[in-house]
Amino acid sequence: MLKRTRPAVDDTIEPRHGVSRGGQPISYNRAPAPDLSPWIARLYATVVQAPADYRLDCGLFNDTSFIRIQLKGDWTAETADGPRASSRAALFFGPQTSRMPISVTGSFTSIGIALRPGTGHALRGLNTADYCDRLLPCSDLGLPGDAALAVLENHTEPEQWLIMLEAMIRQILADSGGAEPDPVSARFEALAFTDPSAPVAEFARECGITQRRLERIISRDFGMAPKQVLRRARALDMASHLRGVADSAEAEELILRYYDQSHLIREFTKLFGMSPSQFIARPQPILTLALESRQARRLELIERLAPGAARPWEWPRA
Repeated sequence: MLKRTRPAVDDTIEPRHGVSRGGQPISYNRAPAPDLSPWIARLYATVVQAPADYRLDCGLFNDTSFIRIQLKGDWTAETADGPRASSRAALFFGPQTSRMPISVTGSFTSIGIALRPGTGHALRGLNTADYCDRLLPCSDLGLPGDAALAVLENHTEPEQWLIMLEAMIRQILADSGGAEPDPVSARFEALAFTDPSAPVAEFARECGITQRRLERIISRDFGMAPKQVLRRARALDMASHLRGVADSAEAEELILRYYDQSHLIREFTKLFGMSPSQFIARPQPILTLALESRQARRLELIERLAPGAARPWEWPRA
């Protein structure tokens, strides 16, 4: 269906935490501590060295909300509210409905938390649909952004950063009452990872709710209609395959989610703003970092990979 081609690599940047077998950048990322798993999907730390005047133009495409602590780098993003620029900042990103153009100048350090769908509603009564394709300072949501910046910038090791973030999350949960996201959203999140071609009506019946109620819950907690969520999940899995940060044993299964090549090209281009062949030919380091972290979580969730185990796209560990 697609000619296998090695995806382009940006040789100007140097990721601190290594690269995949295909030369794609990898962050330090892992699952949260078990007590935080109802609310937190993943934690990551990314440190990349680059010339001071080097501008990296790339993008982000995440299927859930993120809290990102940017310790270094001059960033710009094309959001639903227009261009946004930041440097040292603690930011809340809503999920993206399509690829969000992102650029950064110089070396950068970003540490963050992927929130599970419905976490914002459970803890703060937020409707995710209000935050899609947007970013805003954590302080606007009553989150301790300045405190996170002050604590994290005094350390340099990724695991220290993530442990400190987990401690802050526990305090936020305690202050907010610790209500868990809707179980329907948790089940739908799992469906997006395991079978994003599944019929939405059948899923609603399995949950014992009407399709209309399902659509209200998913719109509130994912920011999109159920079919759009599944369409995005298929595209993100395919993008991970194209960048070489997916399990190659799943390649045929991922491709067969599309009727034919024209269907794949049409869906992919609509969401990423470029065709699959263009996506392969252009370096996508920032986007690949996010895809790799998501794909690691997905393989752990569907039990194709044990937490902490070497990933199929990694070099063998010593």
